[in-house]
Amino acid sequence: MNQSSSPSSIQIKEKALELGFHKVGIAAVNLTETQVQRLQAWLALGYHADMEWMRNPKRQNIKLVMPEVRSLICVALNYYTEHQRPEKKEYGKISRYAWGRDYHKVVQKKLKAFSIWLESFGEEIKTRHYIDTGPIQDKVWAQQAGIGWIAKNGNVITREYGSWVFLGEILTNLELTPDTPHTQHCGNCTKCIESCPTDAIREPFVVDANRCIAYHTIENRDDKLPENIAENMQGWVAGCDICQDVCPWNQRFANNTDIEEFQPYPGNIAPKLIELARITDENWDKQFPASALRRIKPQMLRRNARANLKASRIQRP
Repeated sequence: MNQSSSPSSIQIKEKALELGFHKVGIAAVNLTETQVQRLQAWLALGYHADMEWMRNPKRQNIKLVMPEVRSLICVALNYYTEHQRPEKKEYGKISRYAWGRDYHKVVQKKLKAFSIWLESFGEEIKTRHYIDTGPIQDKVWAQQAGIGWIAKNGNVITREYGSWVFLGEILTNLELTPDTPHTQHCGNCTKCIESCPTDAIREPFVVDANRCIAYHTIENRDDKLPENIAENMQGWVAGCDICQDVCPWNQRFANNTDIEEFQPYPGNIAPKLIELARITDENWDKQFPASALRRIKPQMLRRNARANLKASRIQRP
């Protein structure tokens, strides 16, 4: 390939920021054996629950995704808004990431434009992009690219925005100058571990989806939730932000996003549990247009709300 006609790493980073991404970094294709073994050990423990796509061997070898890949361009987009949820038990809680427009649509549009720009430099330039839509260890690559570090709760924390970021990546056959992998800055803090009501963070950096409220409210398709989850949901009906809300990095460095699409839709900050518990399929369709919440089907939303209503009645004196 004629590298002289290709964009430089500096040009690529400038373009990423021009497109509206808040952070960008470049990683070389060189996952260590330790990083692969961590995923294998996590799978062996069954901590992926029934998310069988996590077993895809492509996650352990990026060249199975794109044989000619030589670099990954990793990006992050801040989604934080200053809105706060009411604390009263009558309200359901929805994770911040799902308050506004479906992030897949927002990030995908930017990644597509980025890829088209890259490929415009020559027919020999190949790209493939993802926003948690493919067998990519996006958090691992984000740390490799210097975007942030994987925290004890499994999320990527950035110095500028905390962990309130969406991650995406472009795989390319361009050989680019890689950034230095980010160092770890959780220190001795264990607030995320101590605050999880279901003990989902089994040890630092190891999360058991079987115990995770976010997993059960979003991915679990069963008619009934496990008892230890149903009794400890604390109002969560879609995802869970407990381990992020208590994080000192998030409390100190959260910044309001400039992405208008991430502003909350009406009703997403303070939905009433009683209304969600009896929401019809038709009203679900109207209330959550172009939303990441569409992954949580109406029967699941009703189940989650009813579990919270039952738990709150049990806890009343």
